[in-house]
Amino acid sequence: MQFLFPLFLTALTAIAVPIIIHLFYFRRFKKVYFTNVRFLQEVKDITSNRRKLRNLLVLLMRCLAIIFLVLAFAQPFIPRSADVKQGEKAVSVFVDNSFSMAALSKDAPLLELAKQRARDIVKAYGPADRFQILTNDFEGRDQRLVGREDAISRIEEIRIGPATRQLAKVLLRQQQCLNTGQAENKIAFLISDFQENISDLKSFTDSLVEVNLVPMHAVRENNISIDSAWFESPVQILNQTANLLVKVSNRGEDNADEVRLSMRYDGQLKPVGVLQIPAHGSRLDTIPYSITHAGWHEAKLSVTDFPVQFDDDYFLSFAVAERINVLCINGLQPNKYLNKVFAGANYFRLDNADVRSLDYSKFGNYQLIVLNEIGLVTSGLAQELKSFAQNGGNVLVFPAQNADLNTYNGLLQNFNAGPLGAFEPTPRQGSQVNTEEFVFRDVYLNKSANLRLPSTQGNFKISANRGEYILTYRDGTAMLAKFPAGEGALYLYAAPLDEKVNDLVRNAEIFVPMLFKTALAGSKGRQIAYTIGKDEVLEASHQVSASGEIVYKLSAVQERPGEEQANGSQTAAAEFIPEQRILGSKVLLTPGTQLHDAGWYRLGLRPDSTLAEYAFNYDRQESDLRYRPETSLTEGLPENIKVLAENAEANFTQVVDEQNQGVVLWRWCLIFALLFLALEVLFLRLWKV
Repeated sequence: MQFLFPLFLTALTAIAVPIIIHLFYFRRFKKVYFTNVRFLQEVKDITSNRRKLRNLLVLLMRCLAIIFLVLAFAQPFIPRSADVKQGEKAVSVFVDNSFSMAALSKDAPLLELAKQRARDIVKAYGPADRFQILTNDFEGRDQRLVGREDAISRIEEIRIGPATRQLAKVLLRQQQCLNTGQAENKIAFLISDFQENISDLKSFTDSLVEVNLVPMHAVRENNISIDSAWFESPVQILNQTANLLVKVSNRGEDNADEVRLSMRYDGQLKPVGVLQIPAHGSRLDTIPYSITHAGWHEAKLSVTDFPVQFDDDYFLSFAVAERINVLCINGLQPNKYLNKVFAGANYFRLDNADVRSLDYSKFGNYQLIVLNEIGLVTSGLAQELKSFAQNGGNVLVFPAQNADLNTYNGLLQNFNAGPLGAFEPTPRQGSQVNTEEFVFRDVYLNKSANLRLPSTQGNFKISANRGEYILTYRDGTAMLAKFPAGEGALYLYAAPLDEKVNDLVRNAEIFVPMLFKTALAGSKGRQIAYTIGKDEVLEASHQVSASGEIVYKLSAVQERPGEEQANGSQTAAAEFIPEQRILGSKVLLTPGTQLHDAGWYRLGLRPDSTLAEYAFNYDRQESDLRYRPETSLTEGLPENIKVLAENAEANFTQVVDEQNQGVVLWRWCLIFALLFLALEVLFLRLWKV
């Protein structure tokens, strides 16, 4: 047997107190008066013997009570091993407050049980020990050691949140905090449900920190989640039907036969249908709906599931432009066929400009720039076209027959394209259309039908093995090639647009979709949804303020349930200022840790302005509720990582004590001390002499 505080054993000298009392108090004689002296000797003998026995028992009870009380303060224990940690300790307790901890245990949510475990752990240590209380939020205030009372207060503040961390990163965070203290004994506790996707602890190799894993177990492991959603087409067009694809997953062991999917779009609730999803499977569903107005649109997809509900909603937002703007830069004069094509489509607007009088600052207003038989491409124009493409625009080039190849090759070099070969006046016929590329994808109902492809009386040779071929000649060389650059691309046609050299303008089934789809592909689509907790960077057009003060703000949008309302009728809620950086005509925003709730957020300089709108969703990593079994938690890990099983749910403090020290005896010492004091009282009150 060993003692945690052996100096308290010096208090055993207090045993002298009851002995002194016994010697000087109980030895005093008392006079006993009797009317008949005949019984005096008998009474004296009997009373004296009983009194001596009672006094000796009282003395024994008092001595034993003092002994066990002193032992209780000295805290004796029977060590389970020779290595017992004594002295001051630094203890770090991680409480997993991710969404999966909202699942139910036998009688309460896992988080509440985890908080009780954390309180028991703190109470198991001495008042001189220091503590860190850590959650998935990784708050700065939690990266320090505090006293017992402050630790318990911090535990009470823990709430469910969207953040989730790999447990190896949690241990590194705990290690950093524990190393800031002076205590030699460093102990870490991880209280979590230990999902399979976060429980990789093999990268933690510090043997100086004792790690204790405290697993939490949910009763039910079923969950339905909306994982993601995306549009079939990258650009949504006004007064057209859009198809939204939705992926719904079943994370449980049982088949889900009636999963009801609904969608709230611009304030109107629309039931979508009922899905059947096999166990550990997923289903894709297509939701068609019409876009009736330009501007920003909000949508929310929902399923009904219990008890894990954070992944039952999926928010998305997107913008629909009133029109697609196209700029045609002409070398000589505008092409009448280009004008007719775009004039017949109200959704497109074509502006013509002379190559000798260009305003580069207006390039950002267009989605497609067409170079119509320009003789030479200046280095300034080539650089502006490269920046235009990298920011999401597309460039369609019809070279002039007498083109300056050196300047054209300078342009192509900016797009990592090979040099353009000399013009060859040889008649050639188009042979094949790449219907897998966006320009001609979903254009023709019957892809196997024989299309009448354009022919040329002469062409430039586009370098092989560079870019992606969209139209090809019979010998396999490129008629139309695509060269990506940033978020846009350059489309290079091998022949001039002049109808004397190229009959493309008379081939409407190729010419018209090629112009329209390259314009739509150049309409940069903003991401429809972002994920909370990831380092997302939001992009918007920079607005110049008349006052000179430019502070962009993000405001949460609250939905009015049950109301059918038009776009923009929601009410703005909490507002915050994200980190912002201005780059030319763009502003880059980083919400960081300021954003906590899923939903829609509007960007503006003033409360009444909406420059952009963004949708944020919770990370779906927590949706998979498969847990690591206790038997496999420490497989392949060093010996300093152990599992504390739930073998004493009523008193987890005792479990921690026994884990750190062995069999703790101070509670028994205290019980015996109280028992001997009670016996003393009984002897004095009930034993009459």
